[in-house]
Amino acid sequence: MNKEKVPLYDSFDKNVAYIKDHLGVDKSFDVIQLDLEYAGKRMALFLIDGFVKDDILHLLMKLLAKLDEGALDPDPFSKLIKTYIPYIEIGQQDDLKQAAELVLAGPSALVVEGMEKIIMIDARTYPARQPAEPDLERVVRGSRDGFVETFVFNTALIRRRVRDRTLRMEYLQIGRRSKTDIALCYIEDIADKKRINHLKHTLEKIDTDGLPMAEKTIEEYLSGRHWNPFPTIRYTERPDTSAAHLYEGHILVVIDGSPSVMITPATYWHHLQHAEEYRQKPMVGAYLRLIRFMAIFASIFFLPMYYLLSTNPELLPENLGFIGPAEIGAIPLLVQFLLAEFGIDALRMAAIHVPSSLATALGLVAAILIGQVAVEVGLFSNEVILYLAVAAIGTYATPSYEISLANRITRLYLLLATAAFGVFGYVVGITLWLLYLISMKTFNVGYLWPFMPFSYRPFRDIFIRSPIPLKNRRPTFLNPKDPDK
Repeated sequence: MNKEKVPLYDSFDKNVAYIKDHLGVDKSFDVIQLDLEYAGKRMALFLIDGFVKDDILHLLMKLLAKLDEGALDPDPFSKLIKTYIPYIEIGQQDDLKQAAELVLAGPSALVVEGMEKIIMIDARTYPARQPAEPDLERVVRGSRDGFVETFVFNTALIRRRVRDRTLRMEYLQIGRRSKTDIALCYIEDIADKKRINHLKHTLEKIDTDGLPMAEKTIEEYLSGRHWNPFPTIRYTERPDTSAAHLYEGHILVVIDGSPSVMITPATYWHHLQHAEEYRQKPMVGAYLRLIRFMAIFASIFFLPMYYLLSTNPELLPENLGFIGPAEIGAIPLLVQFLLAEFGIDALRMAAIHVPSSLATALGLVAAILIGQVAVEVGLFSNEVILYLAVAAIGTYATPSYEISLANRITRLYLLLATAAFGVFGYVVGITLWLLYLISMKTFNVGYLWPFMPFSYRPFRDIFIRSPIPLKNRRPTFLNPKDPDK
């Protein structure tokens, strides 16, 4: 990024002209320059219409209008910033370029004749919706607030739950043109300092015009493996989930314009967790986690295994001879599976693009067409619909949307490998999938930790939802400063 500093000129007119030209005041209707005169001194106020609280600026202008000539002498800067501008978020800038670019982010810049610094009044406000429960992370019991697209709202929701004096919100800007606000959020007494510095350095190295897709753009810079379908960063829209990860020693990345917070690092197992498991009694939570894991792994392995046993019935014992379609249908079994998979994905995309009032009707039409009619005309067999429904349920039972898409691609890969090479293809396909996940890293941490490298107690806690009083140790892979909870 170009961080060349532009110091203020001795001339008030030159300073005003520079900011006016840099912001394109005459070229954009929402960039406003107010030429003012208070206490016998010329002033210029630059702001973005829609980004400022009108009542605050109106009050400040009324107070300044009451000043007599010479009231700001002999030190106008000190008098203004300490006495006559009674506002909490007020700062200063001695860099013309930086002051102009800050105006684009929302603060107002006050240029005063005879002053060597510009006063920045952060009376900004953004169009924002109220926090509501996220659609992807609903719980039966628990809070109903969720992150929104406004940066400061999200940091406030986190700080409301984490009142630790060492909670840190480090501010960064990424994007040569977008200047997107970003905050690194962590608890200083817990998080690993080396990991913080590494993440901060990696973010500062991002060199791009802007972040049009916010957190997804940053993820592609951080993940490294561009064609890897598995997410190495977890997303959440729940403040309570974010707080829980902060207490473990994770680092959050909060991005302006996004209702999702990034959790780093995140292993494969982090994507399979859900807040509902911790909102119920330990026994119930352990049961829900077991069912969830069974459904997720069934969504990956069940369909290829069914195809393998259907095409190789000699592998089945006599008491399981009923497995496999009684009638193959008009088209080969593999093509049926592929068509049905593509049909479900097309239906999912269609449901996103239609109004919610029509989504139910769309689902009914799809169920009739894909299910009943397709079977009656011989396009699909009943067994294909049944086992594909099992895989689909497992996919939608996956808490992380990103990992569910990666698991779907894995299922297709195993299905094609099994169709091409039979038992050999199924076994080798799973082996290669495991080796690939083992080779992956998420911020220098094994993606399958604690399965590989193996660590008994954390591995046990993955599959068994332990009571909170017994979880008195933070994850060792995070290298926390304070390992005890």
